[in-house]
Amino acid sequence: MSPAPSPGTPHPGTDTGTDTAPAGSTGTASGARSATAVDPGTLETGGTEAGGGTARTLPPLALRERPGRWLDGYRPEDPAFWESTGRPIARTNLRWSILAEFLGFAVWQLWAITVVFLPDAGFTLTDAQIFWLLSLPSLVGATLRVPYTFTVGRFGGRNWTVVSALLLLVPTVGLALAVSDPATPFWVLLALAGTAGFGGGNFASSMANITYFYPAREKGYALGLNAAGGNLGTAVAQLVVPLAVTVGAAGALALPLAGWIWVPLILLAAWGARTHMHNLSDATGDVAGSLATVKEPHFWVMSFLYIGTFGSFIGFSSVFPKLITDVFPEFSTFTVGTAALSLAFLGPLVGSVARPWGGRLADRFGGAAMTTAVFAVMALLALAVVLTLPLASFWLFLGLFLLLFTAAGMGNGTTYRMIPTIYRVRGAGGAGGVSAERKASAALGLIGAVGAYGGFAIPQVLSLSSGATGGYGTAFLGFVGFYVLALAVTWACYLRPGSAMAAHRV
Repeated sequence: MSPAPSPGTPHPGTDTGTDTAPAGSTGTASGARSATAVDPGTLETGGTEAGGGTARTLPPLALRERPGRWLDGYRPEDPAFWESTGRPIARTNLRWSILAEFLGFAVWQLWAITVVFLPDAGFTLTDAQIFWLLSLPSLVGATLRVPYTFTVGRFGGRNWTVVSALLLLVPTVGLALAVSDPATPFWVLLALAGTAGFGGGNFASSMANITYFYPAREKGYALGLNAAGGNLGTAVAQLVVPLAVTVGAAGALALPLAGWIWVPLILLAAWGARTHMHNLSDATGDVAGSLATVKEPHFWVMSFLYIGTFGSFIGFSSVFPKLITDVFPEFSTFTVGTAALSLAFLGPLVGSVARPWGGRLADRFGGAAMTTAVFAVMALLALAVVLTLPLASFWLFLGLFLLLFTAAGMGNGTTYRMIPTIYRVRGAGGAGGVSAERKASAALGLIGAVGAYGGFAIPQVLSLSSGATGGYGTAFLGFVGFYVLALAVTWACYLRPGSAMAAHRV
């Protein structure tokens, strides 16, 4: 792989290389070509050319596909180009991106599902060790999201999708081999669990790539589909893995299948990305925008809030199978023929489905107002879990957690809705006078990285609670306090009467 090459040679006589073509111009001989039938041609940059004392406008940058499926002259903001040529290309790239990100989330959560079966497979692990296996993938995944944000600009979106998909073979094949032998040392299990974080990093590069393919008016919908497709990977993995490792096992666990079943799909995703996706030569990592963003106080405020929403979603997704096993062991699995079904998948499922609805409600009532409501509901639900645990009712426990997942999922949508508005209110400034739009774009990726650290914190807090008190009640009281604090921060920063943020209905 090589870095994105320069977007071509200027037209003879061009001045600035600025695209000044009128809207509606396609800039190609045949604007209706599909993503897989873009003819090589002469690449020109728009601009002005002086001749005979007059200036004339040159044609816009012509679309050209070069070896390695690099596209020059891709301009989604040109309405005619978008409708005739851009939309089919964007849809093709989005479909394969969703599959790759779906698998990334599934692999990210593999150890969360597998660890509950390890004791039955002959492994002897302490509770603290199990919680480390649950939390380390989130720690690694959150950390990888930062460098993954810039890989698209460095290597190309199509190229990095292939690489990031193939990297998922490390945690899947590694898990399959490790769990086949109960004598595997804990440090090996822990190292392999860390590699599952590759799947968590995929979100950042996938979102950074797809944003370049769509015009501003359609980015929200496309990125929402991309994110939802990824989040659903968590739910599907928690549904499929217990069935796969128990079906036809006749009393024995086929635990290596937890890893092997994903290998064909990973190879399919890598092949599809290599064959059908594209690299855009004008997709660049915005380092200046990122540096300016992290200097904004609101970046850290929103990161804190996103730890409360997405961190809760991914953290509770990681521990939900273990919580059910520990608190209600008789309900840890339900027999379906010769297979075992866990209801833990319902949590991330409802959380994933709720995310776009949170964004829609935020559009109507305001992101800050809905985020405040979300944290209020999450605090009440976490408190209800503590108060009802002595009742030993599994169905009440499950219902409360499904509502908690729903609120967290909606909060993912409401907080993301707030970010562009906050940066518009703040305006340009910071390092190099970076525009509000660039800072907001960079913030979306970096806030997603910081928020994912909640997936590490929640299992560790539960582990500390279990070790110190023998139960999880203390941890949930801590979560109540966190959600109340997040509610207060949201109100103080974005809803306080008389503030600029409240006036702009952030």
